Amino acid sequence: MLKPALQSIHLHPVKSIAGSGPGEAVVEPWGLAGDRRWMVVDGERRLLTQRPQPKLALAAAEGLPGGALRLTAPGMRPLTVEVPDPGETIPVEVWKDKVEAVPAGPAAADWFRAYLGVEAELVHLDAPETRRPVDPAYSRPGDTVAFADGFPLLLTTTSSLDALNSLIAQGDHADEGPLPMNRFRPNVVIDGTAPWAEDEWHSVRIGEVVFEVAKPCGRCVVTTTDQRTAERGKEPLRTLARHRRFGDRLLFGQNLIPRGVGTIRIGDRFEILD
Repeated sequence: MLKPALQSIHLHPVKSIAGSGPGEAVVEPWGLAGDRRWMVVDGERRLLTQRPQPKLALAAAEGLPGGALRLTAPGMRPLTVEVPDPGETIPVEVWKDKVEAVPAGPAAADWFRAYLGVEAELVHLDAPETRRPVDPAYSRPGDTVAFADGFPLLLTTTSSLDALNSLIAQGDHADEGPLPMNRFRPNVVIDGTAPWAEDEWHSVRIGEVVFEVAKPCGRCVVTTTDQRTAERGKEPLRTLARHRRFGDRLLFGQNLIPRGVGTIRIGDRFEILD
């Protein structure tokens, strides 16, 4: 088996839409720099994701210098969105969390309304170091997260995806596989480990940065959404329900909390510390 290493990095500047795969990324206490600092909310200022709006999969956000965005989507003119000036914030809701965020302005709101055909608005998290604590049951005092589901980073492994795809190939919906890793929207993908070995990890190092493994990631209907077409199928949830059900959760991947800062790069050595 290959020596474990960082196989790829994934940044999603706007939660629930496509991002990029850079060769390196800066690790901040609340996640990768530039990852999920923006979010689309509905008319009630609640998180809007691919769950009710699979078309979000076809939109993309490119991070620009200084934190600005370039938005693209089928049938839409590209739009550049500057980081809004810190000022008056509005309350938004990320799952059960109430968070203060800064509106990105009418041009961005109009763009998403036109694309989705529903009331929508783009917001920016101006102060990730203070706005949103991580669930205290799985973290230390002072741990925070941007607009990711609940933890600063999500880790997956190529071997576990290979194992999952092998199980899908044996099931009733084999024609849907093999699935690509983008179905799971990770931040870091590790190569060279045994399938499902991540279930036993508690602390790991990527390059020079140490991470606490907080908890496994429960998966939802977004994983059944083809990120190239926005069409939905049955997999991987059908197979996860048969082989990776733990209580009421279907698990794939592990949530991480940084215990240091620094730059990680594709090819960096991966170590299991505990």
